[in-house]
Amino acid sequence: MNAPAKLGAYGLGLVVIFSAALGIGNTVGAVGAVGPSPAGDGHGAHAPSLPARPAAESVPAGLQVSQDGYTLTPETTTLAPGERTAFRFTVTGPDGRPVTSYQVAHEKKLHFIVVNRDLGWFQHLHPTEVGGGVWSVPLSLPQAGAYRAFADFVPEGHEGLTLGTDLFAPGDHTPQPLPPATRTAEADGYTVELDGDLTPGTSSRLTLTVSKDGAPVTDLEPYLGAYGHLVALRAGDLAYLHVHPDGEPGDGVTRPGPAITFNAEVPSRGDYRLFLDFQHGGTVHTAAFTLRAVPSPAGATPAGADHEHSGH
Repeated sequence: MNAPAKLGAYGLGLVVIFSAALGIGNTVGAVGAVGPSPAGDGHGAHAPSLPARPAAESVPAGLQVSQDGYTLTPETTTLAPGERTAFRFTVTGPDGRPVTSYQVAHEKKLHFIVVNRDLGWFQHLHPTEVGGGVWSVPLSLPQAGAYRAFADFVPEGHEGLTLGTDLFAPGDHTPQPLPPATRTAEADGYTVELDGDLTPGTSSRLTLTVSKDGAPVTDLEPYLGAYGHLVALRAGDLAYLHVHPDGEPGDGVTRPGPAITFNAEVPSRGDYRLFLDFQHGGTVHTAAFTLRAVPSPAGATPAGADHEHSGH
């Protein structure tokens, strides 16, 4: 799929739904009951429609190492802390063989996310295929502790999947509390302000505004076909959601900053950790936020409920 066709698939007003109970089964506090989930790829792209799974089989993305016969198989799950390692893994298919055919999603065949279990450290990586269905990516776990890795991909002829596995860096480790809720994040000299709220069970409109040295950044650069990428993880179980913003570079409408707007739907109240990747000056920067999802007061209009989106 070429880049224009791929990007056009997302359309203006993209809404990415995060819960297995409420749309695409993908994210983030205390876990509520989950129900049937239509197919989704974790990136917002359409894939071939499949029958909804029974409620008992519906699980938010990233919580399983194996789904629909596809299994994430790392060569090792133990890495020495602080040492750079060529981390290698395969995805095996229903036939037990390594998968070698993938659809391109956001300019890559596979996105690889690694976080520590405390949700204070995050990396968004893009492995290289080295032959025979084996992927390799340079990886360094900064300190001793437990980590979660996610492979986010679309096998050829199948819906998108996000599979997860635990990684371990041996040594003494003191668990840290979840970073406190905040509306402002600093990233490499940039300031990012978050506006909007997460309301369980409805589309929530989040706007992130980027500035540097007190001035708005109005020349954000496209990164993987968008002006920003947002990964959301639910505190506690690290259920996963990859969302993308309204519009796309070159559509004649979307401005390159300072604001990047996303729409996401979360399944339950609780704490969510949000990681925003954006590119400026030729470098990708990451801003992190903790945001608590709470139900709207009776009679109130949920955040983003009056915003019209165009589907795809």
